[in-house]
Amino acid sequence: MSADVVPLQMRRQQPSLAPMLALTAAGMNSVNAVILDRMQSEIPLIPALAGHLISGGGKRMRPMLMVAAAQLCGYHGSRHHTLAAAVEFLHTATLLHDDVVDGSDMRRGKAAANIVFGNPATVLVGDFLFTKAFELMVEDGSLKILKVFSKASSIIAEGEVDQLTAQRRVETSEEHYLQIIGSKTAALFAAATRISAILAEKSEAEELALDAFGRNLGIAFQLVDDAIDYDSESSESGKDKGDDFREGKMTLPVILAYARGDAQERKFWEDAIAGFRTEDEDLAHAVELINRHGCVEATRERARHYAQRAIDAIAGFPAGEARNAMAEAAAFAVARRY
Repeated sequence: MSADVVPLQMRRQQPSLAPMLALTAAGMNSVNAVILDRMQSEIPLIPALAGHLISGGGKRMRPMLMVAAAQLCGYHGSRHHTLAAAVEFLHTATLLHDDVVDGSDMRRGKAAANIVFGNPATVLVGDFLFTKAFELMVEDGSLKILKVFSKASSIIAEGEVDQLTAQRRVETSEEHYLQIIGSKTAALFAAATRISAILAEKSEAEELALDAFGRNLGIAFQLVDDAIDYDSESSESGKDKGDDFREGKMTLPVILAYARGDAQERKFWEDAIAGFRTEDEDLAHAVELINRHGCVEATRERARHYAQRAIDAIAGFPAGEARNAMAEAAAFAVARRY
């Protein structure tokens, strides 16, 4: 690790996304312009439904990271603006499909698109955004970038199916869980940052370093999301508290609580994950058990480990504003409460 890359455990101030926002402000204006332009359609329902989610206040971490990684690599063109929009379209498509699969009521602090527009329209507009993402990639013209993007898309789909098959299976292991989130979440983070290295015609080693940064950050990001479901009010997280619990998802806080619990506690988890204990009092008991065994903090500790791996991965790049902002974004991702 380079001497001026500050490890997470040595940071004294609360990390902020502000350096990343400042670094990428101009680039993200261009990305947002592409998003706004390319989500339009002569079918009014398409921009209405897509805009419901796209304008819903998400962090846009993936396109921001692509813009930041391009600066880290010294890229001075504009292709990354279009490609970052493609990344955001793919991410949004997966969110729309997820909300239908999960039967979600909230997304980013407001009614989920499937609640407002219905499941069929939500799935189909998700498909529209998915195809728009590939349209933008094809227009860019790089077969290498298209290969990275299409491989990530395939891995994400596999991860979503893997998560579905693991749902309500209390025997899901921590290793299997990490495999799921490595596919459904981390793959797109990795593709976003790696593509910037390709644009800048960096070496394979630098490509792999940015891939590792995105992959580890994506795992850390998802770990924190899963911790928040048992550690934050819905007004903070933008979704209903306990969604994962009621859907029978074996996320890391539950996996750890089940492993650390006694026979009576295990029986509760077996019933809850099977769908027989889903009332508010059951959720409160689940949170109590998770807190009793320190499972939220243990999940956050694992997230800090992956965030540090992300920071270490870019230590070989030149010191400066871009690397510092990316490192602080990794620290922010695991310190956040929403």
